Amino acid sequence: MLKRRGAAAMAQIHGNTAGLSPSAMKAIERVGRRRVPLDKIATPELLRSLAEASRESKRQVGALIHRSGDIDTVLVGSATGLMLPDIGRLRAAEGRFRALRLVHTHLYGEPLTHDDLVDLTRLRLDLVCAVQLSPEGEPRSLTWAYNVPRAGDAPPYQLVPPQPAGHPQPHFGQLIASLEAEFARQRHLREVRAKDGRAILLHVGSKRGAGAAALASLRLAELRRLAETAGVEVVDEVVQLRDKLDPRFVLGRGKLEEVVMRAIDLDAETLIFDCDLSPSQVSSIAGHTDLKVIDRSQLILDIFAQRAETRDGRLQVELAQLEYALPRLGLRDDALSRLTGGIGGRGPGETKLEIGRRRARERVDRLRRELATLAKQRGERRRQRRRSELPVIAIVGYTNAGKSTLLNALTNAAVLAEDKLFATLDTRARRLRLPDGRVVLLTDTVGFIRDMPRGLFAAFRATFEEASDASLLLEVVDASTPELDSHLETTAQVLEELGLSSRPRLLVHNKIDQVPAPEASALAQRPEAAVVSALEPRSVALLLSRLAEALPAPPPRATAPEPPDAELEAPP
Repeated sequence: MLKRRGAAAMAQIHGNTAGLSPSAMKAIERVGRRRVPLDKIATPELLRSLAEASRESKRQVGALIHRSGDIDTVLVGSATGLMLPDIGRLRAAEGRFRALRLVHTHLYGEPLTHDDLVDLTRLRLDLVCAVQLSPEGEPRSLTWAYNVPRAGDAPPYQLVPPQPAGHPQPHFGQLIASLEAEFARQRHLREVRAKDGRAILLHVGSKRGAGAAALASLRLAELRRLAETAGVEVVDEVVQLRDKLDPRFVLGRGKLEEVVMRAIDLDAETLIFDCDLSPSQVSSIAGHTDLKVIDRSQLILDIFAQRAETRDGRLQVELAQLEYALPRLGLRDDALSRLTGGIGGRGPGETKLEIGRRRARERVDRLRRELATLAKQRGERRRQRRRSELPVIAIVGYTNAGKSTLLNALTNAAVLAEDKLFATLDTRARRLRLPDGRVVLLTDTVGFIRDMPRGLFAAFRATFEEASDASLLLEVVDASTPELDSHLETTAQVLEELGLSSRPRLLVHNKIDQVPAPEASALAQRPEAAVVSALEPRSVALLLSRLAEALPAPPPRATAPEPPDAELEAPP
């Protein structure tokens, strides 16, 4: 972008001016000196100046006009189009326009193009106007469009057919004021109940395979649960099945434009992708929209950050977040590249971005040392439990399978149990007396989920390893979910990675009360599994008997005093 020659005005020239004649440059500069009052879309003087600049340059010439009347930027394009400059971000949900209108020439008398209408809606311009030139290069007619609230399947803009250049124009200021008032009224009618605003979910997957559509539906259902747990109101879901993902935008550019317009209509401010995005993809998508862009891993990290209660859990989440953010620090605002120096910097040549990276790495190293210390403390507690010779039963399974509810039902514990993904993150341990008189330690662990972020899994690995001392794994699965097999597969993969796949295991189908009777009866006939509803005391009592049968017999040892009954938490 070049500053316009002359000190009288502040208009800038944007575009490729290479090869233009001096007379063409002077005509372009004259456009920047014009002023347009608020009651006009464009004055006759501006129209003549734009037409003259187009005749001299043989290119489209436009002006971005501020509501104050000043020409903000003069645009120079090609014979068939022009490119707008970066005019900054505007949140789609704010209900206001950009306070800039675009007036530009069309050399061949063509109507407003698709690109014109996309710029109008995506950039939230006040108005886009095309000056249709005659073969002699004179202003012949005007056609314009402006944003309107979407009604049904109608487009989100109002298109005005060509009007003679000398025809009276509507009062621009009154038109925009009434439109903004209508957008604001509709926005207030939409009650935002979620604390973190409104979001659109996107699933982009392969269209190969017979069950691609059904799989996409299941994946979106889980993403919706994650978003709701994070405190986001989901206002729309978008599915695109492709031969392969777009390497830059994941979904196609045209589909992304549709999503952005949909976000404007629904006052959504966030796009949540059901996949992991590379740093370059996040940068490309965010640069093409005015919306916050997050991926599945970032969403899960946010949930963990909200739910972590203990110091151990908070440190683990912070470590995972920093390791996720480090590769993306280079994509921040270019203000970070300004030079700085003094205390906290390695020298006057180190940039803010480099300082941010270095401090983040230093924090990562410090967190790893603290977590290593806490891991030793957990190991010591496990050794003490082993010395007490209490058998350990570890509850494992997919998130929201009802593990915490089952722990409460078996031990009368008061652990938080909600119908949300990752309702509890911290390990809980309670004593339990089995029907045969043995006393065991029942531990609850963090729930598993498919494609858990690697950094998060690594940070919580020590927590998962609480199950390493278990004599028996109590694998809890939600029997009512249509993704039962997928959840079992995910749990098996995590246990394999933890080296616990050979540990004795009792499979428990929970929430059996939500399963149709024929299916529940078939599950109950399986000898290798138990069926239970953690909310029904009778089925919990039956599970206790199955636990006593499945728990390996203790090795012969000297008789040790049994803890007093007051220390035990008996089942209801």
